[in-house]
Amino acid sequence: MRPNTTKRLLKEGKPAVGTWLNLGSPLAAEWLAHLGWDWLNIDQEHGAIDVTLTQSLLQAISTTDTIPLVRVPWADPQAIKRALDAGAYGLFIPTVESRDQAALCVRAMKYPPLGKRGLGGARRQLYGGADYVAHANDEILVILMIESAEGVKNARDILSVPGVDACFVGPNDLSASLGLKPSLNPDDPEYDRALQTIFDACQRNGVAPGIHTPNAEAANRRLEQGWQLIAVSGDGGLMAAEAQLQLSAIHREGRLATAAAQPAY
Repeated sequence: MRPNTTKRLLKEGKPAVGTWLNLGSPLAAEWLAHLGWDWLNIDQEHGAIDVTLTQSLLQAISTTDTIPLVRVPWADPQAIKRALDAGAYGLFIPTVESRDQAALCVRAMKYPPLGKRGLGGARRQLYGGADYVAHANDEILVILMIESAEGVKNARDILSVPGVDACFVGPNDLSASLGLKPSLNPDDPEYDRALQTIFDACQRNGVAPGIHTPNAEAANRRLEQGWQLIAVSGDGGLMAAEAQLQLSAIHREGRLATAAAQPAY
């Protein structure tokens, strides 16, 4: 089976850096994959991305060594199964708030005897290899998202479930759940305490800690703190930020003033 290089990095205590795919463009996904991200995550939860488009995005990413991941809409076994069968090498499961919910997610992502994932789907083997079923339980990355006050309270129990590889914080949702202004980079003591609780639970259970960041500066700060699974912005955000940077550097006012000074013929 094709090795999951992102899972190997995390198990070795190393960082794995990626970004979010919200636009639903296979060409954008392929382009980003060729830049050298460790992983790319297809956002089915908030992006206008259905199962068919997910498969096209996964195929685009598979032209490179970048690991393809998917955030499913909810902790739903059917959504989990379909994303994995399409070729995702790991899943972000949103808003996990209890040990029972975490255990359900792990069972849905593992083949028997470790879980209840059904056998089927062609593309999983086209991407992963003919021996996919024999090794998928070891290679597929299980990422549980803690992004609510309830999840923070139960973080130690959630992350103690066998089979959980990583935890990922959604800062906007966690901030809102704590009664704070949503932000990808909050600056608030209550938020910091919640992050520390999650980080400590990860350390206690041998789970890789992960978090979403808005830019390279914030990503580097989290890496220095020991966070491993780092997302930097998203395809739309990266495009808009660079476009705004370039646009602001163009001297349009000077051009118009020069044009106005020219005599009319």
